Amino acid sequence: MGSEPLSLTARGDGEKGARRRTAPVLAAMALTSVLALAVTGCGSGDSDANAQASASDTSEGDGKITIPDDIRDRLKEHGIDVDKWKNGAWKNWDRDDWLREAQDYINPIIEGLWDPDRMREAEDPDRGVQESDLSGDQGVTDPEPAPVDAKPVSPTYHDNVPEAGKVFFDSPEGTMVCSATVVEDPAHPGKSDLVWTAGHCVHAGKSGGWYRNTAFVPSYNDRALSGAELEGASEKGVAPYGVWWADWAQTSDQWIAHGGPTGGDGAPYDFAVIHVTPEEGGTGKSLEETVGSALPVNFTAPAVPQVESITAGGYPAAAPFDGETLYQCQDRPGRLSINASAPTMYRIGCTMTGGSSGGGWVATGADGRPALVSNTSIGPVSAGWLAGPRLGEVAKGVYDSVSEKFAGQ
Repeated sequence: MGSEPLSLTARGDGEKGARRRTAPVLAAMALTSVLALAVTGCGSGDSDANAQASASDTSEGDGKITIPDDIRDRLKEHGIDVDKWKNGAWKNWDRDDWLREAQDYINPIIEGLWDPDRMREAEDPDRGVQESDLSGDQGVTDPEPAPVDAKPVSPTYHDNVPEAGKVFFDSPEGTMVCSATVVEDPAHPGKSDLVWTAGHCVHAGKSGGWYRNTAFVPSYNDRALSGAELEGASEKGVAPYGVWWADWAQTSDQWIAHGGPTGGDGAPYDFAVIHVTPEEGGTGKSLEETVGSALPVNFTAPAVPQVESITAGGYPAAAPFDGETLYQCQDRPGRLSINASAPTMYRIGCTMTGGSSGGGWVATGADGRPALVSNTSIGPVSAGWLAGPRLGEVAKGVYDSVSEKFAGQ
């Protein structure tokens, strides 16, 4: 980046991460950090497409949305009228109607909302910060790594990285997108419905609450079709393993309390776990059974200097990328400290941009197995490197909480 000011942005829908765009569009309502690093992965799209949701609730007549009884009850508890919500009231982002606390998460399925065109139009937001925002860093930070060119993953993606996919959601700024990873569930060995992503991909942090219409698409664009080819692609071509809606999401209390559009104090805690269910009911198989794989999560990964190599994956959406192709970067990590009192983050050289937020970082453990050790959180606007939280007790608490919530189901 030479003498240019370090402008960081969120990488993901409501994301935190490096973006190449400089407009402070949607980016990052979901980030929690205090420093001026930007989240990587969000984008905006056509919110009017929501009106095109297809029928699924025959008991209501118009059939646009499926709302289980327990969800109806919880909506009523928050003073939200179910019929109005179905007819578009979810687009109301007034603070009084923007559910914020962990126990408030509500995400009714709207069948057909995430059609191929709406997925393809989702973008990533960006908010930049200046180099001066990093001047107060008193922690341990290694020299900035040399950029590592992101390499496209060979199709089909499912054959090479079956755990990878994209998270889509709606924010006040529009339709957004992040990257995510299928992870193991200790309560359901071999039958996990858990997805790992960034906190800023599910919650706006201190300035807002939970995003809406959150869904996961494993092996998105599995055959690596071009943008032009995707314009005429069927849903099966874009989402070969279906659309999986979040029926629960959880992020760290630190992200909810301190998360912001350009990273900062919340960045070391910018992670989230989503529990999903198939949009159309599926075959009774879990997400892990459907895609055939799930990664273990390592909450005791060695200190940064002891990690030989990390591979980060994601769907970068900011130029020169288009968000339709899965990429990876491999590098030996360095340290990035945003706040002397917060955990030191991993940082690697990587040219992925916004949209890659939430994508999994994988390292080989002591047992020789690959495991998820972090996720993309922040990076500079001009790209060149990415940073992700080191997963410890707080991350394990979030993960265990979601697993235990569904343990008896």
